[in-house]
Amino acid sequence: MKSSTINKQEIAKFSKIASEWWDPNGKFKPLHKFNPIRIKYLKENIIEHFKVKYANPPLKGINILDIGCGGGLLSEPMSRLGANITAIDASKKNIEVAKYHAKKNKLKINYINSSPEKLNIKKKFDVILNMEIVEHVEDLNFFIKKSSNLLKKNGLMFIATLNKTFKSYLFAIIGAEYILGWLPIGTHDWEKFVKPNELVRIGKKSNLELKKINGMKFNPVIDKWHLSNDKSVNYILILKKI
Repeated sequence: MKSSTINKQEIAKFSKIASEWWDPNGKFKPLHKFNPIRIKYLKENIIEHFKVKYANPPLKGINILDIGCGGGLLSEPMSRLGANITAIDASKKNIEVAKYHAKKNKLKINYINSSPEKLNIKKKFDVILNMEIVEHVEDLNFFIKKSSNLLKKNGLMFIATLNKTFKSYLFAIIGAEYILGWLPIGTHDWEKFVKPNELVRIGKKSNLELKKINGMKFNPVIDKWHLSNDKSVNYILILKKI
């Protein structure tokens, strides 16, 4: 069995464009557009699950681990919502960019250059974010297992990724990379896309049960993402540690 979740080619690919993380019109423009719906979804579901309705800020006291945090696009808003954030990424350059940006914005985020299996940390987390990361890792079973080991009982793991369908190939690769130029060509490998039932099956082996699943769709008319019942391209699921 593999003892690493790191795909060196994927790390190199994202390290090369690390300086662009915080440019809303740069290589990560699609993630900037995606961020408002992701933040709203995370916030609402964390509040509902942990019953932190009267906290101010709303996620005060919630310990979150953001895996594959990149330049901190999710870590920073979650920190502003009051959560205690530890964020890891296998790319040293991504972590450097994230640290610099957080310092500039006076945010206290514990950024670490690591992958889940190498993370030398004693505490377990209330919430783990695996957002747009599982399609870039080396061994998905091992990755989910090691992520689950870092999650408290009754904790939540959020996974946002791309479904393995013909439609996702057309939209996420041909459309987004080749026709619209939203993403650099080669960002995604369709072979690494994963069907929701496959993720649920893998999760079960690590004491994770499905709590919720939603599709996410982009509306080009209003230039915004929204939740949908259509999970054929982008989807997000919540697994609970049992």
